[in-house]
Amino acid sequence: MKLSAIIVEDEAKSREIIRDYLAKYCTDVELLGEGATIKEGLEQIKKHKPDLVFLDVEMPFGNAFDLLDQVPNRTFETVFVTAYDHYAMDALNNHAAYYLMKPINIDELVKAVDYVRDIKKKESSLAGKVLQSKLKKAEGKITLPQQDGFQVLDVSDIYFCKADDNYTEIYLEHKKILVSKTLKYFEEALSEFPFARIHKSYLVNVNEVEKYKRGKGGSVVLSNGKELSVSASRKSELLSYFN
Repeated sequence: MKLSAIIVEDEAKSREIIRDYLAKYCTDVELLGEGATIKEGLEQIKKHKPDLVFLDVEMPFGNAFDLLDQVPNRTFETVFVTAYDHYAMDALNNHAAYYLMKPINIDELVKAVDYVRDIKKKESSLAGKVLQSKLKKAEGKITLPQQDGFQVLDVSDIYFCKADDNYTEIYLEHKKILVSKTLKYFEEALSEFPFARIHKSYLVNVNEVEKYKRGKGGSVVLSNGKELSVSASRKSELLSYFN
């Protein structure tokens, strides 16, 4: 699958390196344009509507997040390219499909492109398709620790789980239960069932997903009407449930 891309990077040398690496090692990526500022980057995005944007974090008069905030309904994936690793968590949890550190490692660049291609293939294959679910029914029970013992819950009754520091909110049809366990605990406890970690804050029962929406980072709408954000770095895992 061929991908279209643009580079938004204020350093000419860095743009040259990315351009050369793409030409040599990612020949199925078509580079459509480049920008050195947020304004130029926005103009290139509007003009070309790329599949992929290689985006520097620190730029004159703003940063990558400022640019992305001006494209709320985006359909492209973002690969951050930066020398500053302290942006990594925010980038991966909210905006970026991949995070590349300078100097750019060729193998990591190829992985980033492959990851974005995988997302685009899955989104394309699901568009307008009658889905034959691969999901097994979430049959089973889980115990939730309480101060005076524990509560037994049917796994299929869980719509999603939400992180709340060292606690987790378990959302059922008409109520929620606060449990003194981390979301990571429930991710592991429910690993044999069709539950997907779609964000640092959310673990969802995939059987309850009724709609997937592309956009800022993507989101899912559950059968109870609740809409939850999907991290760009979690998209591929989620879409795998439906391919």
